[in-house]
Amino acid sequence: MTTEQLQLTNFQWITDSRLVGDNATGAQTGNSVFFAIQGEHHDGHEFIGELYRKGIRYFVVERSALTPDRRAEFLDYPDAHFVEVESSLQTIQLLAADHRRQFRIPVVGITGSNGKTIVKEWLAQLLTDDFVIAKSPKSYNSQLGVPLSVHELNESHTLGIFEAGISRLHEMQALETIVRPTIGIFTTIGTAHDEGFRTRKQKIAEKLRLFIHADTLVYCSDHTEIDEEVNLLLKAVNTDMRFVNWSLTGRKAVYQAELQQDQLTLTGPAGTLTVQLPFADPASVEDLIHCIVTMLTLRAYDAETLQTRLNRLRPVSMRLELKEGINNSVLIDDSYNNDVAGLQLALSFLSQQSTRDHRMVILSDVLQSGQPEGELYEQVAGMMRANSIDQFIGIGPVISRNRHFFADTSLFFETTDEFLTTFSASRVHSSDILVKGARPFSFERIVNRLQRKVHGTVLEINLDALTHNLNYYREKVGSEIKLMVMVKAFAYGSGSAEVAQLLQFHRVDYLAVAYADEGVSLRQQGIDLPIMVMNPSPETFPTLLDYQLEPEIYSMRLLREWGHFVAGINAGMAGNGDGRVLSIALPAIPATKCHLKIDTGMHRLGFLEHEIPAVVDYLRSQPELQVATVFTHLVGADEAQFNAFSKQQYETFLRATATLEAGLGYQPLRHVLNSAGIVRFPEFRLDMVRLGIGLYGVESSQIDKNAVRPVGTLHTVISQIKTVPAGESIGYSRRGVLNHEARIATLAIGYADGYDRRLGNGVGHVWVNGTRCPTVGNICMDMTMIDVTQATAAEGDDVIIFGNDIPITELAQQIGSIPYEILTGVSERVKRVFFKEGN
Repeated sequence: MTTEQLQLTNFQWITDSRLVGDNATGAQTGNSVFFAIQGEHHDGHEFIGELYRKGIRYFVVERSALTPDRRAEFLDYPDAHFVEVESSLQTIQLLAADHRRQFRIPVVGITGSNGKTIVKEWLAQLLTDDFVIAKSPKSYNSQLGVPLSVHELNESHTLGIFEAGISRLHEMQALETIVRPTIGIFTTIGTAHDEGFRTRKQKIAEKLRLFIHADTLVYCSDHTEIDEEVNLLLKAVNTDMRFVNWSLTGRKAVYQAELQQDQLTLTGPAGTLTVQLPFADPASVEDLIHCIVTMLTLRAYDAETLQTRLNRLRPVSMRLELKEGINNSVLIDDSYNNDVAGLQLALSFLSQQSTRDHRMVILSDVLQSGQPEGELYEQVAGMMRANSIDQFIGIGPVISRNRHFFADTSLFFETTDEFLTTFSASRVHSSDILVKGARPFSFERIVNRLQRKVHGTVLEINLDALTHNLNYYREKVGSEIKLMVMVKAFAYGSGSAEVAQLLQFHRVDYLAVAYADEGVSLRQQGIDLPIMVMNPSPETFPTLLDYQLEPEIYSMRLLREWGHFVAGINAGMAGNGDGRVLSIALPAIPATKCHLKIDTGMHRLGFLEHEIPAVVDYLRSQPELQVATVFTHLVGADEAQFNAFSKQQYETFLRATATLEAGLGYQPLRHVLNSAGIVRFPEFRLDMVRLGIGLYGVESSQIDKNAVRPVGTLHTVISQIKTVPAGESIGYSRRGVLNHEARIATLAIGYADGYDRRLGNGVGHVWVNGTRCPTVGNICMDMTMIDVTQATAAEGDDVIIFGNDIPITELAQQIGSIPYEILTGVSERVKRVFFKEGN
């Protein structure tokens, strides 16, 4: 079907069913079309019924997904309109390419290994006085993100800036058709996605395809591999292209750059310009020169104008951060970005992570939208209603004069200063708060006002890494296998509620906690997934029923106690917790779910194989007890030396479950695999698997250890630095005796925060500004001393305790422990900051 026949360009495009709220209005759903995409880890066609119930009526579906059952299902949606295509993704790309061809404006296309988003954001800031700019929200640079970004182009825009990223061959051709840049920027080339290409040169050549029809290409000729491929390939393909390269090393180039500390002198066709750069690190300098050269390519600028623009640049935040706020609130910090597409992403993140009953949005004027302000703020107000925002606060003169579009309870302030002066922080209580503002409004001051103040040690949790790891294990087992995820022990130290919200958003099947109170906390935070409690006790049985939690049953004693309790409830009786039974009127309950654990060799908890017939007899006498799942735990799934025993356990489990199923007359879900087992024994996956430490970035089987991403980074700060002579001792018990004059830094972390005492006296190392620094002396309760003699360090500097540069597995090995202990040992007094990268 051709794109002309589809006529869907003017619709709102939806590609993720989770981003359509239950409160979407008719105006928002009636002009929306859902593209059902079959991906590696999901099938959008599964959610058409859910979206129909929410009011969506237009669907683009893929013929290969339309089974007879699915076609029959569609008959239940009489008002729905279905457009059948071969590929929903390719259809989106074709529609976006058609949309792009309607515009005759300059468009900047950016690719490379690093710096794409920074260059895009800075270039947009630098050019905002001269153009009405359409740009990719955050780092939307994928096969789907690029067409969604280009679709936002409208007749008001005078410049487009879009980034494009690829991970394998033949991907750039489609993106080139969509972006069709008139000016190209090639930032850098590095190791990212090397696995998708035979050689580095092949990767460069594929990226250069973005520019085959461009008028101009900006790049740094100091990257010799890029320079060679441009001269070899691109000049042959596009003989009319203008190549505007630059060099800091004196290589032949259109612009010669010279850097003296933070002073840049740029000599080119328009003469010589000298400016002070706001950032001096090498990566930022390179990104800034790309921006300046591109500006000079678009039009003439004098040094004074360039300097004024550079002075107002701010660091680019490419992530949404989830922070603990005052008065039991949670902050979503997106204080440096504000555009319509980014606002929808942030609102979706707010909905995904919402754990409290009250939702608040603090929003500045939306700059550079390209829309008439009345139309823009009517749309913004509709987004607030669709996302059930209880309190809206608008800051800025433009949004304030459009207050009539918003609810009467909304508040408006002309400036950030007025808000900070007038708005009382005491009005914020038990709320989820999105703070989103354009850079000129300095919303970081609002975040600082509303953020709970704690000491400088922070555990950062990368939600994108969690999602990546979840998808890795899902791909290992296949979409038909259910997934139980362990969120016990404060989600392995990462923060139970926030992690559970993410898992619920990504539609896992089950959660598991250790104790009933952990499950209660999740229910109180809005988690409605099924939850298994691994260590129930009779005194918590009423709580399990009240909060719809499902106990793990591992012994005949516990099974009889659970059965007796449920029977008592159905008979109108209840226990009072001290062993006595009270006769009270209670409604009968439906069949209650429980989970049976089989002991096949762990010999910790569980029924032995010979006990299964007795279990069957009891369950048959208690039909109100329903076995939801039956499972076992492999003793040595993470070590190859125990493979034979693991197979023996599996065979024992199959025999036991066969006996159980024959006696019950139905088949509960069966699961044996943990994170390591998913990788080592995929043939044992059965009906469900249990994902634990792997989700948090530790591939414990060590078979595919680079496939998962570290999730947590533990930061602290340097409180003080002093120079101590050789021969002096450091810390308690004088254990750290110096054999050299040393600069000793005291860190704001100790064993009460979870930094193990065994890491003292040089056993442990931390990361200070690119240098490994050893501990000195004993670890104190709240402080740790390190030797920074070989590092560049100052008081207040950030220090990484574990993360990419100090792997958590390394820390565990240094003290003869395991990553589980390191993760779960991080104290709850350490602030957790959850963040999501650009897209």
